[in-house]
Amino acid sequence: MQYRNLISFIIVSLLALTISATDACAQKRNLSSGSFTAAGVPGSANAHSDSSQEFQNQEEVPVTKPSFTIPMYFRSLAHKDTMQIQHMFAGSVILPGSAQIYNRQTWKLPIVYGTIGGFVGGAVAFNASYKSTGKESAKNWRNAMIAGAALSYYCSILDGIISFKSEVNPLPARASLYSAILPGLGQAYNGDYWKIPIFYGGLAVSGYCWAFNQKQFKRYKQMYIDASAEGSSYNGQLSPENMIWYRDKFRRFRDYSIIATVLVYALNIIDANVFAHFNNFDISDDITVDLAPGLIETTANSPINNYYQGQAVGLKMNLKF
Repeated sequence: MQYRNLISFIIVSLLALTISATDACAQKRNLSSGSFTAAGVPGSANAHSDSSQEFQNQEEVPVTKPSFTIPMYFRSLAHKDTMQIQHMFAGSVILPGSAQIYNRQTWKLPIVYGTIGGFVGGAVAFNASYKSTGKESAKNWRNAMIAGAALSYYCSILDGIISFKSEVNPLPARASLYSAILPGLGQAYNGDYWKIPIFYGGLAVSGYCWAFNQKQFKRYKQMYIDASAEGSSYNGQLSPENMIWYRDKFRRFRDYSIIATVLVYALNIIDANVFAHFNNFDISDDITVDLAPGLIETTANSPINNYYQGQAVGLKMNLKF
């Protein structure tokens, strides 16, 4: 009788352990959220469908950041949302004074629109005077008023970039916009003053080559036109073929100079952005290695639930530099 009770107890215990093991295997680890998802009985249709669905859910889905829209821009101007400095810059280019609204500096709006409107009105008045009288002084004043309106517009955009509040300093986007508006200003913002003469030297050299080659191109182009004209009395040393050769040569050099100017300008913007990113990097010579035991998350295949996740003891290495 005692043996029968003992055998019954052992059978019941084994059944309980088997059921517990089955329930444990029926739980699948959710890798993305860290939670557990219950599955059906192993081998059933429900278990297979749940396992396949869970496996599909683990596939990486690219997350696309929503693009900045016009309604979002006006919500930001109403201070119901925030926007990045490049969006504020683009809006202020189209709508002068919007950067001052976003920066909560509306007191600057009369200054912005007053100066721009005053110079534009002066340009219109002097232009009308120049057309009626033909005086050179009226023409010069008209050009000066146009330049003043452009400068006021430029300063309103620059003021918006300067007044933009950010916890990151230096802000890479601000450095890029500085250098885009005025080459070398982004380097000054980053504290790299020694780079400013280099970029201005590159712009000066490429700009000079641009102007020189353009002048020579026009010279030989006009020379060829005059020599090829009907009834021309040209008796110079250059033949029309030589004129064409020089014309094409200086046109090619002019195009190279334009490309060089654009490259120096673009490099000035890229340099400001990159070194604004590097400004907060620790570039000291302190390089340390830390070795310590730790728990390592492991994932392995399971014939029942496709995969399971567990932990293993291993050695971790941290590099600090």
